[in-house]
Amino acid sequence: MCTIAAFSAHERRFMANDNFIMLPTVDFCFNNLMQNSKVRRGFIAALLKVSPNEIEDTCILPTLLSRDTPDDKLGILDVRVLLKDRTQMNLEMQVKYFEYWDERILFYLCKMFDSQLKKGDSYDNLQKCIHVSILDFNHFPGDNSCYRSFHFRDDRTGSLYTDKMEIHILELKKLPAGIHTEENIIAWVKFFNGKDRKEFERMAKTNEYLDEAYHTLVNLSADEQKRLEYEAREKALKDYNTQISSAEKRGIQIGQHVGEQRARQVFKLHIRGKSFDEIAEYCDLTVEKVKEILE
Repeated sequence: MCTIAAFSAHERRFMANDNFIMLPTVDFCFNNLMQNSKVRRGFIAALLKVSPNEIEDTCILPTLLSRDTPDDKLGILDVRVLLKDRTQMNLEMQVKYFEYWDERILFYLCKMFDSQLKKGDSYDNLQKCIHVSILDFNHFPGDNSCYRSFHFRDDRTGSLYTDKMEIHILELKKLPAGIHTEENIIAWVKFFNGKDRKEFERMAKTNEYLDEAYHTLVNLSADEQKRLEYEAREKALKDYNTQISSAEKRGIQIGQHVGEQRARQVFKLHIRGKSFDEIAEYCDLTVEKVKEILE
């Protein structure tokens, strides 16, 4: 059981003075959280649906992927992990909505797969690569499933074509309130979606790997330098969201203004006796749209 006595004197002093705790949805916090080998092992075991004891060893790889030519797009992964069986994993926390997320996933997954071979190497050297997206936005709006995995399969039979590439996507905002389940991966979704210290502390009591993750969050939050870096990143994310929101509002206002101008031009041309076809061509509209405006 996790109690306050389990923390160091420094941690207890910090907790008494400040209830602040970093949130894993900020990528700076998530990346630091995954530096803990026990936390990494517990999360990866939940993803792969195996016992953490079967994840014998993991190590953090360089996150910069090589380029074949100077013109190639640079690939930078968030957390790149190598398992003992040489499987590589890219673990990524994404807060901001990304228009081409599917294409981005495939780019990084293929770059990771390709980077295993050097000139003259045999294809036998290629090992499994797995991309894991943890998203704080809804990527699949058509259902309420908060976790799914993807593999290469035969369209007709559903049989697995190859296990060399795999994608896992977790959507934090789809987690139902008050959900109770023994499924380990859902427990991690709940943890990553946590909002305050008490919530993290409750989840820490459920298993030793979440307990380790909670202690890691507390230690990170107590580190003054880490906290400054975290708050800088959190501010950057908030500024970005504010800029996007402002841009969307300006876009709507500009669109409305342009729409009004175009409508006035349609009426002017109509009064002058121009045909629907002439108005449509002049205003860059369809004939149907011209008729709709005039009606």
